[in-house]
Amino acid sequence: MRWSTYLSPADGTERIAVVRGGILHGSRSPHKLVDLLGDDGAKLAAAAGDILADPLEQVSCAAAMLLAPIPVPPSIRDFMAFEDHLKPILKARGAEMDPAWYEIPAFYFTNPAAVLGPTSDVHVAPEAAELDFELEVAAVIGKAGSNLSPAQARGHIAGYLLLCDWSARDLQRRERGIGLGPVKGKDWATTFGPVFVTADELPTLSGDPAPRLGMRASVNGRPYSDGNLGDLYWSFADMISYASRGTEVRPGDIIGSGTVGTGCIADLAARHGPDQYPWLAAGDRVQLEADQLGAIDCLLVPAVPVAPLSRHAN
Repeated sequence: MRWSTYLSPADGTERIAVVRGGILHGSRSPHKLVDLLGDDGAKLAAAAGDILADPLEQVSCAAAMLLAPIPVPPSIRDFMAFEDHLKPILKARGAEMDPAWYEIPAFYFTNPAAVLGPTSDVHVAPEAAELDFELEVAAVIGKAGSNLSPAQARGHIAGYLLLCDWSARDLQRRERGIGLGPVKGKDWATTFGPVFVTADELPTLSGDPAPRLGMRASVNGRPYSDGNLGDLYWSFADMISYASRGTEVRPGDIIGSGTVGTGCIADLAARHGPDQYPWLAAGDRVQLEADQLGAIDCLLVPAVPVAPLSRHAN
């Protein structure tokens, strides 16, 4: 099944919908997608049957105002699971892969409150100049679990969606020197793709190796990225297993793959030079897509004004 969240043209309320043939079949229920998680998929399947039998409305995806399928997830863990993304960046700095990267699938937490829909404008990060996109796929946790083995973790995936982890590289670099983070270099925006695709439609996606799934990006119509999910070093099952150690993953939690090879400007500039791939700026349009997971199409707009910190105020 394919699900979306949208604003109903009838009354402007947020609704979930089953997507078939480019048409949103809107739910009469006020439930959100996260409300239908928590089991082995039975609640999602039952809700889909009810919606398709008696939809509130039928709206073209192209005409609808699509929101993030899960607008405010409980948590977002973003991993760094593509070796081909990290190696060029490190090489440009004269560095090598840390051996620990091959031992554990590292991640950071980002901001659920900053999630945006697939066509929403993205405000530039305040006081940032080196703006970047990051092309990723994410797994969505379907049921809670702790201390999961990779084999068990596969059964905790409800489905998948496209993800863009927006980054402010200058803020990120500044924060790195403090020894915490990433913080404001990352938490200003995260965009989710238009559809949540249930795991039964992509049954091998959590496995090792992942299937060949094309991932592409362009900026202002110019092709930038051409990567593949099959290049993952760490599988989603491994990522979720590691994330669950000593704690709990919960329904609706987002597990980002990290950036695919060539999937951001930092990666491309390291390979081909910064003149060929300058940082993003307000007015740029970024389009990302992945086979079977739809597309993101966002315009960067100017940053909102910020108040100075009290120690820096005049």
